[in-house]
Amino acid sequence: MNKICIVYTHGKLGDFIWQLPYIKAISNFHNQKITIITRPTTQAKILYRDLDYIEEIIYNDFKKDFYYWIEVIKLWKIFRNKNFDYVYLLDKVNRSAIAAKLAGIKNIIGLGIGNQKKFLTNKFFLDNEDQRLSYSEQSQKFCKLNSIKVENFFPEIIINKKRLDLLKTNLYPSKNFKVSFCVDASEEFKIWPEEYFCKLADILNKNNFGDLFFLISHPKNKLYVDKIISLSKKNYFVDCSSYNLLEICNIILNSKIFVGNNSGPTNLAAALNVKSYILISNTSLRELKFSRVIPILPDDYIEPADNAINKIGDNLIRTRNLMKKVTPQRVFDKIVKTIS
Repeated sequence: MNKICIVYTHGKLGDFIWQLPYIKAISNFHNQKITIITRPTTQAKILYRDLDYIEEIIYNDFKKDFYYWIEVIKLWKIFRNKNFDYVYLLDKVNRSAIAAKLAGIKNIIGLGIGNQKKFLTNKFFLDNEDQRLSYSEQSQKFCKLNSIKVENFFPEIIINKKRLDLLKTNLYPSKNFKVSFCVDASEEFKIWPEEYFCKLADILNKNNFGDLFFLISHPKNKLYVDKIISLSKKNYFVDCSSYNLLEICNIILNSKIFVGNNSGPTNLAAALNVKSYILISNTSLRELKFSRVIPILPDDYIEPADNAINKIGDNLIRTRNLMKKVTPQRVFDKIVKTIS
């Protein structure tokens, strides 16, 4: 029985979610559950513990600069102790490849962009130009080059209901049409104006498309939640900024629709199979090509990835003001057309 490991060093919640179809494909390819090594910021141990193709999740910080060789040694120890037969690298980072090589792993299979290919055992690699592709598209090409069949390109997350039932989250059972808003993002230029969230809630409520609105944000971004509640002065908002991730999942699963910025929770909602809408004006839509999330764009939207300089995202106009082009009425109209 082969022991399979997949390493993914990117730390954003959404980035890891996009990799789930390819992680599952590798598991199916070997007909074997796999071990994942990833950053703790992905919260993988919370989100993916119930997926039947994952054996174990190991956290590693993947620090850079001064810590480079310390991280190599840490990974080397993990590889030696676990005695993996295959190590798959779903990004271009060299440290994981070097550590696997030093640990004597016989099969080190990675994207091969840049210097990483020097430490790999696979023969076919992505090109440097493939950095213009989204992470999902890169992984698709990687799987194709290595004859790994991907049966479903759309991420799916299943959470055991028993875990959710143990939570003490108030789900407001008396409310009939609950809506979740993700009101923050990792970068400010991706965030829809607070007054627009207020206006959308008002429109939805007046048209019987929402009688309770969960406001989701990272605890450090609670100011966005506070401003929305202050501006609106309505009592149909619930501050969820202090909720943990499993509680957020419970809130999302009990919402009829989800509306949010281009951020991890919005991609999470789509992977949980909740009707989800993402607000985009100045980021790439290509990243969401293989997500069930429904994008809402301004009329003059131009795909920035088409004009990327070296890699996707390096030519974004990073000003929040562009998000005003997506109006609350536009969002409501899209919801009405697709709510069935």
